Amino acid sequence: MFGFFFALLLIVGILLMVVVLLQAGKGGGLAAMGGANATTDSVLGGRQAATLLTRLSWWFGGTFLALALLLSIMSSRGTDTPTSVLQDEFQAGQAAPTPVLPGAGAADGDAAAPIQGAAPAERGDEGDASGGN
Repeated sequence: MFGFFFALLLIVGILLMVVVLLQAGKGGGLAAMGGANATTDSVLGGRQAATLLTRLSWWFGGTFLALALLLSIMSSRGTDTPTSVLQDEFQAGQAAPTPVLPGAGAADGDAAAPIQGAAPAERGDEGDASGGN
């Protein structure tokens, strides 16, 4: 059902583009609003007769919005809990990558000196956080 509505949305979207592009320009648009050429006729002028293309653009636009809302509702009800792409990848049996420590991979002896202010857990039993003396 979702595929049918999605195909219908694509068809209506293409038809909406065609209908809008076939319409003739109505005037200057926003460029006619400012400057010395601005008159009350352009702002408060009477409505022009609705052509077939104008009516089709309104119908296709409304149908497009309704189908987009329907597909949005249908897609949100499909899953119970949101999942992450990364979470699925790690659950498939792949282990998390091991972090690379500075100086761990140097074979020529130019490795940087170990960090002097390392965390107590990395130094050994000296700074045991358990507090047992």
